[in-house]
Amino acid sequence: MLNKLANGFLPDKSRPLKVHCRISGLFAKRAAIFLAWAVFLLPIAVLAAGDPNEILLWPNGAPGSEGKTNEEVVRIAQPTGDHVITSVNKPSIKAFLPAPDKATGAAVIVAPGGGHSELWMDHEGYNVAQWLSEHGVAAFVLKYRLAKATNSTYTVDGDELADMQRAIRLVRSRAGEWGINPNRLGVMGFSAGGELAFLSAMHFDNGKPDASDPVDRQSCRPVFQALIYPGNSGRIKPVAGSPPAFLACGNNDRPDISEGLATVYLKFKKARVPAELHIYAGVGHGFGLRSSNTGPVSKWIDRFDEWLGESGLLKKQ
Repeated sequence: MLNKLANGFLPDKSRPLKVHCRISGLFAKRAAIFLAWAVFLLPIAVLAAGDPNEILLWPNGAPGSEGKTNEEVVRIAQPTGDHVITSVNKPSIKAFLPAPDKATGAAVIVAPGGGHSELWMDHEGYNVAQWLSEHGVAAFVLKYRLAKATNSTYTVDGDELADMQRAIRLVRSRAGEWGINPNRLGVMGFSAGGELAFLSAMHFDNGKPDASDPVDRQSCRPVFQALIYPGNSGRIKPVAGSPPAFLACGNNDRPDISEGLATVYLKFKKARVPAELHIYAGVGHGFGLRSSNTGPVSKWIDRFDEWLGESGLLKKQ
């Protein structure tokens, strides 16, 4: 086709090469655009279809989500490539279980952050859970409903907290199946997820023995809490008997966290609740767990693992 175009319209010998380059360039440009869109859209399409390894907290639908049929929306944040999710109407957990020969019986519900409007699933979720599972701790990444997402009718203290409480009950109800000691199950949260974590450590019950749903018969009290740059830290009010706390943030974070978490530590101390605090110099908000992190803050999860060990939660049963 290119020869016909050249022979029919361009008789001299220099032009066919120019036309060939021009048309080839056009095809190349279109191909490049197509491939760029394919690379951008493929991860979204795959994730939007749902992860078969996710376990719904309420298989028949979450209370308060009746009639909400909108699918989750996933975007890929650049340049990190993080998967960021919003429009959650079917709360769930994704399990990361350790190899049987490494399992300690300890387990953690991990709540990513995102300002209650979205969820940063990788550096505050999957990366953390993978690391923990490789070190003998079962981890469950919580995908919770979002009170500040566009047009949301959910609330933090109502629906979001209910998702965390249900996740704790669900993991306890399947502790035997997953090789978990129900007395070694705690929570970890980042930023907005940290708020959920500490709320669950403040508001809990022992379950309802006569509940028709066996999951609801389980306690939703976490045995420990790991609060990583938690939002709204002023709401944290430990009392005698509160779950022990591991606290971490950067000193360049906003004042309610970088200064507020120091105040929170003193509250735990006053209540005689065991707590450990790490504030990392030169570090801001949202460090999570990334391979690109450097310096002492890149080892915060090692400090958490050591804290679990010192608390007696990693002794093999």
